[in-house]
Amino acid sequence: MRLIQLIYVSDLVGENEAAIPAILESSVRRNGENGITGMLLYSHGNFLQVLEGEQDSVRETYSRICKDPRHHNAILLTEEDVSERHFANWSMGYRQLGPEHAAKLPKYAPYFQFGFDVSAIRAKPGIALEMLELFSQGML
Repeated sequence: MRLIQLIYVSDLVGENEAAIPAILESSVRRNGENGITGMLLYSHGNFLQVLEGEQDSVRETYSRICKDPRHHNAILLTEEDVSERHFANWSMGYRQLGPEHAAKLPKYAPYFQFGFDVSAIRAKPGIALEMLELFSQGML
């Protein structure tokens, strides 16, 4: 089995935050069924998400997300083989980031303070995974 980790950003259609609980519910259910683990961060209308699991399952999930009418502008940041899961305890962890997170973590604030800045994230390889891991560990 080939284990991969895929990280992407997308926009929440209409910044309709009322849709987030339904997105999370379906993510937890489907990810559990498909052996996928991950973490979802939300900031100012944008998602940053990591998906981990068997290559075909992760790619099918990402394809489904790209077609989901609640998301648009999905941008793949990384897809790579991993020897072990970084988010093994989460069928889908979730954190909504706000001003309090930016104040406590000024090193990371430029990447999420006004929504996820794809250009800045791409310019610093590894920063997306670093943020996802930080917030999955309950540091804040």
